[in-house]
Amino acid sequence: MGASPSNDPVDVLIIGAGASGAAIAWSLTETRMRILCLEQGDWMSSSHYPTTRNNWEAQQFGAHHVDPNVRGLDVDYPVNGTDSPIDVLNFNAVGGSTIAYAAHFPRLHPSDFRVRTLDGVADDWPVTYDDLEPYFLQNDRIMGVSGLPGDPMYPPKQLPLPPIPIGLVGETVARGFDRLGWHWWPSDSAILSQPYEGRDKCLNLNPCMTGCSQGAKGSVDITYWPEALRAGVELRTRCRVREVTVNEDGMADGVVYYDADGRECFQKAEVVIMACNGVGTPRILLNSKSKQFPDGLANRSGLVGKNLMFHPVAVATGVFEERLDTHKGPQGCCILSKEFYETDLERGFVRGYNMQVTRGAAGPLATAMKGLAGDTIPWGPGHHEGFRRYFDHTVQCLAVCEDLPEECNQVTLDPELKDSSGIPAPKVTYRLSENSKKMLAHGLERGKEVMRAAGAVEIIETPLLRVGGWHLLGTARMGTDPERSVVNSWGRSHDVKNLFIVDGSIFVTAGGVNPTSTIQALALYIGDKIKANLANLFDD
Repeated sequence: MGASPSNDPVDVLIIGAGASGAAIAWSLTETRMRILCLEQGDWMSSSHYPTTRNNWEAQQFGAHHVDPNVRGLDVDYPVNGTDSPIDVLNFNAVGGSTIAYAAHFPRLHPSDFRVRTLDGVADDWPVTYDDLEPYFLQNDRIMGVSGLPGDPMYPPKQLPLPPIPIGLVGETVARGFDRLGWHWWPSDSAILSQPYEGRDKCLNLNPCMTGCSQGAKGSVDITYWPEALRAGVELRTRCRVREVTVNEDGMADGVVYYDADGRECFQKAEVVIMACNGVGTPRILLNSKSKQFPDGLANRSGLVGKNLMFHPVAVATGVFEERLDTHKGPQGCCILSKEFYETDLERGFVRGYNMQVTRGAAGPLATAMKGLAGDTIPWGPGHHEGFRRYFDHTVQCLAVCEDLPEECNQVTLDPELKDSSGIPAPKVTYRLSENSKKMLAHGLERGKEVMRAAGAVEIIETPLLRVGGWHLLGTARMGTDPERSVVNSWGRSHDVKNLFIVDGSIFVTAGGVNPTSTIQALALYIGDKIKANLANLFDD
């Protein structure tokens, strides 16, 4: 292990170039500190995204699959999910999972930060919606968010762009919500409805989740990173961090990583910031053992890796007689409903869920291949008739359920499985709570109800979506009590005063909405707190 000129000490070292790593890198540029980000993936090129090739749809089953265990690329790490009914999904690249997300971009609700006060469960956050509101606004501007102001389920908010058209899908399902008297609203989407700051608008290609070759989707490789790099941040790709090291005083002093050629390197730093998602961050911390931290770095509370939260998802798929052009328009962004978002104990569970109407995986190949699994479309006689019945005729209503924190749901280090660099892989142990099971069942029934009201002639039920572990939260939670949390109210480790965490790990509760907007707002908030406290950053 040796240092090279490029490994000269830096002021700030960020691990991970995804949603939160990009946001805090950009935020800290005004300090003029030397900032380095290490990313184990590589830069993506829009000219290489699947939609630029004739076999675009087939690639979602291989190199652009959402599951790293299926992709198996050299920049991925395996995840042992045998003890979980939900698979962990991510994407490793500059931009992280924003390369492959649907860009559905709601904020957490004010109530999500006060669940202990309101409902007597879990814990309140040490920050509030009002604390984060200016950072939501700032992030919306940088990411390029389209939406319609006036949603009665949120405090007033302004968005930089008008909403994405909801299309035939939205119009049809909205009529179902109207017949039932339920709330619905066009989705906030990190997708451009019109040209914006040098990027062109959405072309309605649909396969957002294999990368947007148009550049209309707000992935951070084309939003935050160009600005951060122009301001002097260094971004080093294909660098896989093995552990964060500490000095004799128990302060983080750098990281050991493997470069693109597999060489073991050491990078010294004054401040280390973790931005590796709710599985990747605890994985590195747990692997960073020392005499000061024999159970993993920043883990004196024993909570690193604990309280893993997903968003369990149930899906009601409606089949309609009329053609709805579901292969057109943003894949995961259409309309949503918060009718069942807040607690109503008469439903038999606490907290609630978001109803997200999507076009789903509606391409012709994905539709036809359902026959291979014996699902809805026969394989052989009757295949073409079945294909014509379902292609462009289906709509999905997802119940995205709030997952409450439980210490038994956790990320640990697998004793046998390793990545290609020999670093222990994460093992996920997760079970659905009784509250989540009741919520899923309720959400599925309401999804079926709205599909019937909208005119569906057939409904296909998915009680739990296994390929649904996009949202990885809670495994290094924030709080004021060092015995009950890993970081303080502005992301600084209770145990290691120059170690910060800015990704979804620090969520106290999960809410019932996609978390990227809130993750980035938190990263910007933490960035401002770091800047405000530079003179005494490491003081108690």
